[in-house]
Amino acid sequence: MVLYEYPFNEGIRTMLRLEHLFDRMAGLIARDDPVDHHYALASMFEIMDVAARADLKSDVLKELDRHKQQLAGYRGNPAISEAALDDVITRIDVAFKDLNESPGKAGQALTGNEWLMSIRSRIGIPGGTCAFDLPAYYAWQQHAPDHRRADLVRWTDTLAPLSIALHLLLGLLRESGVPHKVVANGGQYQQSLPTARTYHLLRVKLPREADLVPEISGHRLMVSIRLMKADGEGRLRPYAEDCAFELALCA
Repeated sequence: MVLYEYPFNEGIRTMLRLEHLFDRMAGLIARDDPVDHHYALASMFEIMDVAARADLKSDVLKELDRHKQQLAGYRGNPAISEAALDDVITRIDVAFKDLNESPGKAGQALTGNEWLMSIRSRIGIPGGTCAFDLPAYYAWQQHAPDHRRADLVRWTDTLAPLSIALHLLLGLLRESGVPHKVVANGGQYQQSLPTARTYHLLRVKLPREADLVPEISGHRLMVSIRLMKADGEGRLRPYAEDCAFELALCA
């Protein structure tokens, strides 16, 4: 199955983008080639740019607190393990505390590093980090992989509170949705949403062998999915046959 996710609001959209960047950065840091570490740095700078949004930190803290209150409401439920509940709430508390106590915006501590900021100012320019433009950066790229990795880990550790909080929050959000099978008749599916509940994320799982792409649109009252298939030139065309897939609404 191939998973697609659709955020219902701008806050979750930003969090998903950051999660994508954090995952990509971690994967690149684990590699050894200088070009991988170059793009790990580029990902770090992208995270700093996205995280510069003024209300991001407060949004994440607010969502963590919302999930904590929801989980606290399960206390005393015989179907819920108290030990598992306590463990999740403790993880939320730790993530909340660490993020709340981190100074300023994510990566703010790195802005005082002139060497890093010289790379950041040129990394978006095509070819802007050539050896003749940034010889000190080129020299750093010649260091042993472990040396470069240690530097990257030290720099990205300043972003760790946000990364941990985001991964925990999005994990809780995804777990709140219960997948169920639906059918797109003639390649199209619509579902009305209850007004009494606010959903934040839609998850769609399509059969891999069908090689379909969902075009998703939605708001607080309705979600619509149109299945598309690429033609020989890669252009998406409407898929006109019935197709079963999994759908989950996460609150």
